[in-house]
Amino acid sequence: MIRRTRRAEEAAEFESFAYSRGQRLFRTALLLCGDWHLAEDLTQVTLAKLYASWSKVRRAENQDAYARSALVRSYLSHRRLRRTGERPALGDLPEGAIPEDDPALRVTLLTALAELPPRDRAVLVLRYWEDRSVEETAAELGLSAGAVRAQSLRALGRLRTVLGPEAAEQLTRS
Repeated sequence: MIRRTRRAEEAAEFESFAYSRGQRLFRTALLLCGDWHLAEDLTQVTLAKLYASWSKVRRAENQDAYARSALVRSYLSHRRLRRTGERPALGDLPEGAIPEDDPALRVTLLTALAELPPRDRAVLVLRYWEDRSVEETAAELGLSAGAVRAQSLRALGRLRTVLGPEAAEQLTRS
C-alpha cells in the first residue's frame, strides 16, 4: 500500500514537472531541429525518458539542466540515426524564440541556423538562445568547457558565412 502511494506521488510530481517545463523543452527542440512536428516528437521522447528514470531525475541538483541534456542527446541521436538530404521547412515558431524586432532578420537567421550541422546548432541554441554559460552548455552536451568555446567560435563563424556579410552585420547591430 505504501509503495502504491509513493508511486502515485512520484507520478503526480513528474506530471507537475512535465506541465511546467514542457513548453520550454518544446521551444528548445524547435530551435534545434527547425521542424514543428519533430520538435513535438523530441519533446515527447525526452519526457518519456525522464519519466522512466524519474527517481534519478528528481534527485538531480538541477532538473532543468538534466531535461535539456536529455533533449539535446535525443536530438543528436535522432540526427545520427536518420541522415537524409531532406530539410524541413520552417513553420510557426513559439513566441519569444528569437528577436522580434525584424521579421526578415528572424527568417534569415532561422534559415541559416537550419543549414548548420546538428552539433553546431545545439551549441548555438544552448549558449545564445537559452542563454546558458559555457560550463552549463558543456555539462549538457558532455563536453569540456574548452570544447564548447571552440565549437561556439567555429559555429558562429559558419553561421556568419551562411548569413553573408550584410546579414551578419545587421545581426550584430540588433
